[in-house]
Amino acid sequence: MLAVDNFRWLAGLLLVVSAARVVAVAGEEARRRWKKPIMLAESGGFVIGGKVLQNPRNPNLTLSCDHGYVEYFMPWSPRETSLVMWHSSSTQVWQNRWDGGEGFKDMFLRREYPVYLWDGPRVGRANWACNTTYYVPSYRDQGNFAAWNFGPRYPDWWPGVQFPTDDPEAWHQATSARYQEFDTIENVHLETDAAAVAADSGRLGENIVYLTNSAAGLRAQLTVTKSNSTNIKGLVMYESVGYVFPDNAGVRAGFGGFGPFVVPLEEFKKLAKLSAVQFVWGDHRDDTYVYVRQSRQVAALINQYGGDAEVLFLGEDLGLKGSTHSAFADMDNDKVADVLDDFLASNGLDDYA
Repeated sequence: MLAVDNFRWLAGLLLVVSAARVVAVAGEEARRRWKKPIMLAESGGFVIGGKVLQNPRNPNLTLSCDHGYVEYFMPWSPRETSLVMWHSSSTQVWQNRWDGGEGFKDMFLRREYPVYLWDGPRVGRANWACNTTYYVPSYRDQGNFAAWNFGPRYPDWWPGVQFPTDDPEAWHQATSARYQEFDTIENVHLETDAAAVAADSGRLGENIVYLTNSAAGLRAQLTVTKSNSTNIKGLVMYESVGYVFPDNAGVRAGFGGFGPFVVPLEEFKKLAKLSAVQFVWGDHRDDTYVYVRQSRQVAALINQYGGDAEVLFLGEDLGLKGSTHSAFADMDNDKVADVLDDFLASNGLDDYA
């Protein structure tokens, strides 16, 4: 009987231990899946900048046009730094991961940063133009495959690319969520004029960090040179296409909307007054790529004039392999967000208001 009782006691103990382990594992899984709720004090949108034109035949009739549009989200307990997310396709790239998972907008609202989504004049929700505009359809989906760093050519994916390659809907979402960008010199100036007005207005806060993708990086750099306030504190540019150079650097201005743009030295030095500037590159990028070379040149010039700029390769420097042209939308965007966390914290840009 004693042996039987001991066996029952031991079996019961094992059952309790096993149950405890199951509860512990379930609890850890629940904690892993749990996300801090997003608590907003307010959200909304507004137009800013632009012009009011009079009808040449009847001055009493006007047209309000060429403004920018801002959608904003203000956390209940906000940090001081505002993250202004500037796209080069549509605001959708900041809202979701490639597979529809959580994007940078919600990730950083959970971290209690005010978030602003920006559409420049004539783009997206700011498309009420002062001049006639045209959209000419172009069969670009397959060309964008390589441009977005999904692979060397369509449909050859990079091994380990941070995109759901077996999900046709993800590809459809990526190629469909587009605005007409108007990549011309005229419109680059139009967008950056409005962006500088927005930055100087204080309506985006007094501690702005621009997060940009592709050609938006050029626009953010140029916006800094046009700003007449100290509200812009930093730039984080994911695979910037286009750069701003000072007029003493021996660089000839480009003939199109991707630069280079050349500005007076004193205006360029505004980039050196920012808290920090980061040029971020995904996988499969090196100095054979003209925009990588230009990012190194501009970072060196910013630092030459007393600034703090770096060129960061997510794969080589941090071991984040498979990053695409839009690393913030990649399948490992939580790790890319951690990199941004470190950038903000190390530069004193993570304090609460």
